[in-house]
Amino acid sequence: MTEDDYLTFDGIGLAQAIAAGEVSPEEALDAALARLDAVDPTINAVVLRAEAFARARLRDGVGTGPFAGVPFLVKDLSLPIAGLTQTSGSAFFKGYVPNFDSTLAERQQAAGLVVIGRTASTELGLGPVTETRVYGPCRNPWDPSRQTGGSSGGSAAAVAAGIVPLAHATDGGGSIRMPAAHCGLFGLKPSRGRLPAGPFAGEAWNGLAVPHVVTRSVRDSAAMLDATAGPAPGDPYAAPGAGGPFLPQVGRDPPSLRIALSTTAPHGGPVHREVRAAVEAAGQLLESLGHVVEVAAIEVDLEAFYRHYWLIAGANVAVAVSARAQVLGRQPGPDDLEPATRAILERAGSASAEDFTRAVQWAHSFGRRVGAFFTQWDVALTPVLTNPPLPVGSLAMGTADFATYDAMLQAERPFTAVYNMSGAPAMSVPLAWTASGLPIGVHFGAAIGREDLLFRLAGQLERSAAWSYRRPLTALWRPSQTRGKPGSAHPSGAAAADRRRRVECGPSALPLLG
Repeated sequence: MTEDDYLTFDGIGLAQAIAAGEVSPEEALDAALARLDAVDPTINAVVLRAEAFARARLRDGVGTGPFAGVPFLVKDLSLPIAGLTQTSGSAFFKGYVPNFDSTLAERQQAAGLVVIGRTASTELGLGPVTETRVYGPCRNPWDPSRQTGGSSGGSAAAVAAGIVPLAHATDGGGSIRMPAAHCGLFGLKPSRGRLPAGPFAGEAWNGLAVPHVVTRSVRDSAAMLDATAGPAPGDPYAAPGAGGPFLPQVGRDPPSLRIALSTTAPHGGPVHREVRAAVEAAGQLLESLGHVVEVAAIEVDLEAFYRHYWLIAGANVAVAVSARAQVLGRQPGPDDLEPATRAILERAGSASAEDFTRAVQWAHSFGRRVGAFFTQWDVALTPVLTNPPLPVGSLAMGTADFATYDAMLQAERPFTAVYNMSGAPAMSVPLAWTASGLPIGVHFGAAIGREDLLFRLAGQLERSAAWSYRRPLTALWRPSQTRGKPGSAHPSGAAAADRRRRVECGPSALPLLG
């Protein structure tokens, strides 16, 4: 299998080729590792290369799951796998090697995925960009001078650069959707309780954080959720029943939907003109597809929202840091944690048990308000972030002042955390690019439990906009690598050829949609 062949496949397409005997799992692994070695020195997305681990997996057999033999990367956070070092992007956690598999990792392996390494994460999942003192900045394949978003920036960069077709990610405030938006990928945050957090926890960040993947195709995300979703025995709660598998939903157009569109940030701050234009163009596309689009928004008091959000998130991170301190027999020193992490922990540490309980109750009340909104609307349409990818270093965790860091996050990500606090699903869809060729994700949210609706809408948009052909037109990709092939994720025929011609013209020629 050539490098060009490998790069044309999404996960399902590659698994089908392996099942048909057209490609062996060993060839797929060799291609993934070769791609990693070729591009990662530029983007710094992979913090642990695990070739021996992957080859042992192949010797044991990959089974017959939906992704059997497909190379896979896992985030350096929140996914313990026995024998695979996990540092959580932090100097304080360096050297931690889990001796057990998380429930989600077991399900990923049962699906046939072959883990080849770990991807860069913001320290303990707390930041909007993936730039740490322990590993340095992760860089965007579309422009290595730009950020990837966080905290799953390494996974998004690796998929966008073609190392793997899909990668594990987590989302506690937008950490799947923000990197997907910055890297031109599809990223779905599932409903609270859709995926297991065990075996030793029932939820992450009191339900604010959930795991899933970033992908190039919608169908990979749906198939992955089918393979991994559902409660484990003893889980404290589960998301509402899905009413059937998600993968078939991708091929079914949704009915005419009531879509609430807003380009106004809840804090009233600025939204970049190209980001606003992307959302407005998405609204026009949706209207052309038969949906009803009107201006409306979920009302959010961001000051109160983030006051309670940081207390919940900070208290949970404090527990993790305390547990690590017990293992090491010492408290974190000045160089063990990022300044912003320390500021978040100090704020959480000054709160009382009553403060924490009030924060959780506020979160539940907010979730009911969001639920009421979705009795009037089927889908909410907003930006993912207020800006296209910013230069590396613009939003690092170097500030020790909590108020400064909080204000920075409120300004950059006022749209995504709504769905973490409420538990509802949301997705970033790669519908737009700036005039200079940088990706802009468009954000869609729905009522809790309605991933099926989002997958139907995403599939319809994917068929209309055909983003799977877009590739970072930098030295990381050759022009031939924008072309599809039979059996890949991409459509064929005259319309597909026309889209390929437009993509190959270069970044400045990319249309906003399509």
